[in-house]
Amino acid sequence: MDIKEIQNLIKFVAKSGASEVKLEMDDIKITIKTGSESDTTIVHQVPATPIPQATPVAAPPVVTEVTTQVKEPAATEDSKYITIKSPIIGTFYRKPSPDKPLFVEVGQTIAEGDVLCIIEAMKLFNEIESEVSGKIVKILVDDSSPVEFDQPLFLVDPS
Repeated sequence: MDIKEIQNLIKFVAKSGASEVKLEMDDIKITIKTGSESDTTIVHQVPATPIPQATPVAAPPVVTEVTTQVKEPAATEDSKYITIKSPIIGTFYRKPSPDKPLFVEVGQTIAEGDVLCIIEAMKLFNEIESEVSGKIVKILVDDSSPVEFDQPLFLVDPS
């Protein structure tokens, strides 16, 4: 398991909300504990095969500690924006079909009732309409990406 996979695992656990995850494989043990102050990951790596040495010297075990700080979302700039969230689980699409134009783009002014995107769930295509009027500041999800219930999709400036 390389460092990239460990970092992805840390991100996944942080998003899932689990308080502790333990993973043990043949040559590696990983414990990820999430707390209110910081997220800590401890990785213990044990050599897969012992290496015989010419002189009887005790080899220290290989222990690697990885500590990451997960920053809480800053409530500075984004606090003045309204977040439009996904009402269902499914696949997010920014346009009605591949050959059609996008529903909305960053900087576009929207009105209440405008279609912002489509979320496909079980072969049903659900149009997601805006409940607010304003200007699209940021699109938080990539086209054709899976989305969860209550996942932020758009930031809208109501002013």
